[in-house]
Amino acid sequence: QNPLPKTKKLIGDAGISFRNAFVASPLCCPSRASILTGKYPHNHHVINNTLEGNCSSKAWQKSEEAHTFPALLRDSAGYQTFFAGKYLNQYGHSDAGGVEHVPPGWNYWVGLEKNSKYYNYTLSINGKAKTHGADYSKDYLTDVLANMSLDFLQVKSSFQPFFMMVSTPAPHSPWTAAPRDPNFNVHGKDKHWLIRQAKTPMSNASVQFLDDAFRKRWRTLLSVDDLVEKIVKRLEVRGELDNTYIFFTSDNGYHMGQFSLPLDKRQLYEFDIRVPLMVRGPNIKPNQTSQMLVANVDLGPTILDIAGYNVNKTQMDGMSFLPVMVRSLLSSWRTDILVEYEGEGSNVSDPACPLLGPGVSECFPDCVCEDSYNNTYACVRTVAPSANLQYCEFDDNQVFVEVYNVTADPYQLTNIAASIGQDFLEKMNHRVMMLQSCSGQSCRTPGLEKK
Repeated sequence: QNPLPKTKKLIGDAGISFRNAFVASPLCCPSRASILTGKYPHNHHVINNTLEGNCSSKAWQKSEEAHTFPALLRDSAGYQTFFAGKYLNQYGHSDAGGVEHVPPGWNYWVGLEKNSKYYNYTLSINGKAKTHGADYSKDYLTDVLANMSLDFLQVKSSFQPFFMMVSTPAPHSPWTAAPRDPNFNVHGKDKHWLIRQAKTPMSNASVQFLDDAFRKRWRTLLSVDDLVEKIVKRLEVRGELDNTYIFFTSDNGYHMGQFSLPLDKRQLYEFDIRVPLMVRGPNIKPNQTSQMLVANVDLGPTILDIAGYNVNKTQMDGMSFLPVMVRSLLSSWRTDILVEYEGEGSNVSDPACPLLGPGVSECFPDCVCEDSYNNTYACVRTVAPSANLQYCEFDDNQVFVEVYNVTADPYQLTNIAASIGQDFLEKMNHRVMMLQSCSGQSCRTPGLEKK
């Protein structure tokens, strides 16, 4: 069962699928900022989806936006660039330049104002607002993005290389398509308090709500699948497909009922940090799968590498995985990445959930909260032949630690922090601290598990 059969066939089967692709932060805006900048959140400073959290803020525009990889492609590598879809959650906010603001680096800009919607939305077309209504035949966002992408392929110059970023807000894919994983509706007894507060078993209404949401998400992916097919077919008709790299990925995972958390992202578990990543293109042999550890901070460096731009001239934290794709072997690839998240809480109690008090957020349904101030954590995610581990530390008053052996326990049911041994914990604590303060080259040092 897979809601994206065409995408899998046209990109995955025609190229390489990465089985261990992760995001540096399991929330839209920080993750998208990591994709654009090639940096971990502690270096691009986008910490959540709010303007105060630097999502598309003036500060972001001043400090990071001019140094994104598309800006480098356009200004230093001679690319014509096209963007269509959801950019950053607060894009278009009146306090951040409105829809008139076109981020540097884009020749053709079709940006969705604010957040994910399929109808009744506003697009910024090169800085001019265009509103859409609710007529399926002309307003369904995924199809509008597909058509504008095809238009770009017609009008662009054939004498310059091109880069397109098509960002459908259609769901952060429930790529692990079984809403009934072993951790579905299971109490997370040895986990951080936010997970322990989930009500188990979930109420019938919650389960019903999830089943319904799951089906809706699945359906919206069908139109994404069509979009991928249309673009690939158009490239083929134009004779450009064999000379074009195509990447398919997502900005974060999603949970629907795992550990009885109804639905959101923001957690440190595999279901929120793992994403699909498939790439096809010149010199990438078809039908490959790779177990290499890649993160969304690696996308920018990889695309710059394809364009022949020296990634070492940038401040990026990620590394190019182009050599992995075309030669499929690298001796000095790092074995761990950082995942970091800064929790959000509200200053006031949610009137619908008076017993909870302030400091929590996203408490729906059934007053089960998905986030809190002290849901702030940093994890080292290790993937090496000798180890497949996750080590996480919370920045709360008990400095709560969670450790999972993902090989033995893929659904992360058992936190082994209490039984694993002090020397290991100390080594991992040092590694977390090192990665949380890393920048550029120092983020790419080998992990503790050498190959």
